[in-house]
Amino acid sequence: MFRYFENLVNPYPAEDFGTPPQGLWPFIRHFSRPVMPLLIAMSVATAFVSAAEVLFFHYMGELVDWLSDADRDGFFAEHGWRLAWLGLLALVGLPLLVLLQSLLTHQSIFGNYPMIGRWLSHRHMLGQSMAFFQDEFAGRISQKVMQTALAMRETVTKLMDLMVYVLVYFAGAMLLMGTAEPWLMLPLGLWLVGYIAIMWCFVPRLRDVSMAQADARARMTGRIVDSYSNIQTIKLFADTGREQRYARDAMEGFMETVHRQMRLATKLSLSLTLLNSLLLGGIAAMAIGAWYLEAVSLGMIAVAIAMVMRIRFMSDWILWEVASLFENIGTVQDGINTIAREPVVKDRAGATELAVPQGEIRFDAVRFGYARPDGQSARVFDGLNLTIAPGEKVGVIGRSGAGKSTLANLLLRFFEVEAGRILIDDQDIASVTQESLRRQIGMVTQDTSLLHRSVRENIRYGSPDASDDEVRDAMRRAHADTFIDDLVDAKGRRGLDAHVGERGVKLSGGQRQRIAIARVLLKNAPILVLDEATSALDSEVEAAIQEQLEALMEGKTVIAIAHRLSTIAMLDRLVVMDEGRIIESGTHEQLLAQRGLYAALWQRQSGGFLGVDDDDGEASRPSAAVETPL
Repeated sequence: MFRYFENLVNPYPAEDFGTPPQGLWPFIRHFSRPVMPLLIAMSVATAFVSAAEVLFFHYMGELVDWLSDADRDGFFAEHGWRLAWLGLLALVGLPLLVLLQSLLTHQSIFGNYPMIGRWLSHRHMLGQSMAFFQDEFAGRISQKVMQTALAMRETVTKLMDLMVYVLVYFAGAMLLMGTAEPWLMLPLGLWLVGYIAIMWCFVPRLRDVSMAQADARARMTGRIVDSYSNIQTIKLFADTGREQRYARDAMEGFMETVHRQMRLATKLSLSLTLLNSLLLGGIAAMAIGAWYLEAVSLGMIAVAIAMVMRIRFMSDWILWEVASLFENIGTVQDGINTIAREPVVKDRAGATELAVPQGEIRFDAVRFGYARPDGQSARVFDGLNLTIAPGEKVGVIGRSGAGKSTLANLLLRFFEVEAGRILIDDQDIASVTQESLRRQIGMVTQDTSLLHRSVRENIRYGSPDASDDEVRDAMRRAHADTFIDDLVDAKGRRGLDAHVGERGVKLSGGQRQRIAIARVLLKNAPILVLDEATSALDSEVEAAIQEQLEALMEGKTVIAIAHRLSTIAMLDRLVVMDEGRIIESGTHEQLLAQRGLYAALWQRQSGGFLGVDDDDGEASRPSAAVETPL
């Protein structure tokens, strides 16, 4: 039975619902669609439970009247069937209704509903552009995804479960008392007016505090996670005091919202207690007065007092639930600001799969600049033109900030160009799917980041269907087998099964780099981008891996970015960039002969050791001892 209700909804819907809308209720409806039929069924079941409880109070009042007027000898003969019906309602009907309502609420909705929100939000976050993650704390984003999904569930279930229960119960109470003595409705009506006034006064203020608190909590979490993610840097500079102050500043901001919330809570509790005391006194006085005037029976007095006591205890619970409702609404509204953002880079309608039969790359009048908070852009390229022939190996050189890494980022479509086109085999990369584009490009970066999973999973990321033999072959070719077999993690997992820690923190930079190279070797994409791919390796390992990279580059179009010119000097062509422009292009010998920026950079790196200026000032070619063949 439990499993049946748990499986009524799939917590991981395969449908792509697109970007969540910005409005509160459209945003909630966006994530509620898979469970909406169950939410409606839960509300109906809740209404029946509430009506049954009011009906039970009605019968209890009648029972008091029966007992006060009936003759003991004929009591069961006169009221036996009514008592049986009352017992059936209390012992069978109400428990069955509660069972159905509880199964829908707890088995079908409570677990699945927030997981749907987390699943859809996470899928949407994975589709966000690189710029989105560069501007946010990873911990803050994850906090928003987790707490917004939970707050949505609480908001909807309180509205469709709690509110329905209260409305049906209060309407039933008013009807029950009004049919016996209309004047008994007056204290309830006045109480309702006061109750609404209290909610009108306090609940919006609690909502505002909750929004501020949700943001403060996310900021606090983000700062703490940022410290843990960069613990090596913190310890390296021996300044934990600064990190403590950095985190405490966020904690104090959070505590300020907590104090504001608790002050409102105290005022709210006192106001509600006074209002409930007035309700109890008013109903009791009017009920006793009506009995004295013989307008109502003892049973009705018992029902009125019992229902008021029930409402009195419920009112405190209801008000806090309503306050919690608005707190959750505040949390959802705060989460909307992060989750309901349209991705800057997204596939066009009708985007096709990229096919790379040859591997020609062409940057055609590309214009691009990074967006700044002031609305302007930091211009990088303004009409860049570059063509790389199929199978050509091109090295990209330039000072820091020249645009080398931006070139690679635009090729991978991490950012959209402002004007111009980037074409691969005459296919505009803006018209193909991002996944198919990136499947055709293998990239090794200088700052290699690994997933906190096993070594095997990290290498197999290049080809999910690769066998263990293929994984080991890539590992051997990347010279990673020299250390992987000796790895042991904290849980005793060894070799390929050992986990590498967050971002690969348990490994050295060179070890991470070799795993990244193994991953790209396994991917075997027709286009290869090397962004300082061997910078973290020592000279001996680098020289060994260069042989494998030469084999890997065979038949591929290659863009190699490097500061160490010796690693790319033997490529087919070298492109020198400066301030977003290509200022030189040619082979190593041709660029040296031009005596331009490349020759000056080469002289700076090699001439100071083995190369010297000739008498005419021309840089001489350093000996082979300082060159590392690619």
